[in-house]
Order: sequence, then structure tokens, then C-alpha cells
Amino acid sequence: MTARALFLDRDGVVNEEVGYLYRADEVRFVDGIFSLCRTAAALGYRLIVVTNQAGIARGYYSELDFEALMLFMRGKLRDEAVELDAVYYCPFHPEHGVGKYKQEHEDRKPGTGMLRRGAREFGVELSESVLVGDRCSDVGAANAAGLRQAFLINGTEVDGCGGEYVRVESLAEVERWLVEHG
Repeated sequence: MTARALFLDRDGVVNEEVGYLYRADEVRFVDGIFSLCRTAAALGYRLIVVTNQAGIARGYYSELDFEALMLFMRGKLRDEAVELDAVYYCPFHPEHGVGKYKQEHEDRKPGTGMLRRGAREFGVELSESVLVGDRCSDVGAANAAGLRQAFLINGTEVDGCGGEYVRVESLAEVERWLVEHG
């Protein structure tokens, strides 16, 4: 069987969006994330978080702060029988970055760097993989990388996005799609 991945944006998909999250006491997991991840893993999907982190670029928190938060979040996910295969993040922003973080980078979605890294590191076939995001940049990255399916959680992008995607109200809809499509 071909290796495939469920790529998950972090803010707005794994955890509720709070704006530049870096504190553990502000983490609230999105309803359905644990079940979605358990089902995807059971179906043979690698679980890979791909997240733009403009808060690092802007100097609001450090890469160490981000890594500490992810250690906490991975522990909470593990408590729910969810093991992430990888967490990739882009700390750069071409306009709002400070110092070394002010730059364009292939990892910054809609760039495909993080998706391609997952493909390389885990032998994942991108054309069999799925991405769940809440922004047009997520859809853009999924489409540019040739993913099988992109899902856009309703709420953030009220005007919709260009490209190919399915708009969903909940992670339960994504979970049903994964089960129905093997």
C-alpha cells in the first residue's frame, strides 16, 4: 500500500485559533481532532502538522517557545491515543518578519516545502494525501503539491478561496470522507 499523509494545519484545525498561540494554558483542541487523527492513523495515514508561524517571524515568541508548546500539545494528543509523525513549521514572513525571519521561504504556505518534506522523510505519495486547513494558503499549498484532497474548515475565509477544495463545517466531515474513500 502506498504511504499517504493527513496534513493538518495547526491553528484553527488542531487547536482553536487564539492568535499567535504560544502558551499551553491557552490551548483548546478543536472538536473532533482526536477522533479524526485516530481514524486516519488506523487507515494508514501519517499524521503531519504543517503550520506557518508568523508569531515567530514577528518576534512575539521564539522557536523555543513554539517547540515547548508543541511538546505539551503532543503529550495531550498522546493522552488521547494520537501520535503525530511530524510537526513542520515555517518561522518566516516576507513582510512582517524581524531580522533573519524577514524572508520568503518555500515552507511558508501556500508554498509546498513542508508538504514535500513530509513526502521525502516518510515516503509519502502526495497524490494520495489529504490536507485540512482553515485558510486559502492551506488550499493553495495542497493544490500546488498535487494532493488528492484539500479540506477548508468553514469560518475563517468567508469569501472562499481559489483552487480545488471541499468546505466543511467540522472535522467529523473529514473523518467520514476518509472512511468512505479508504
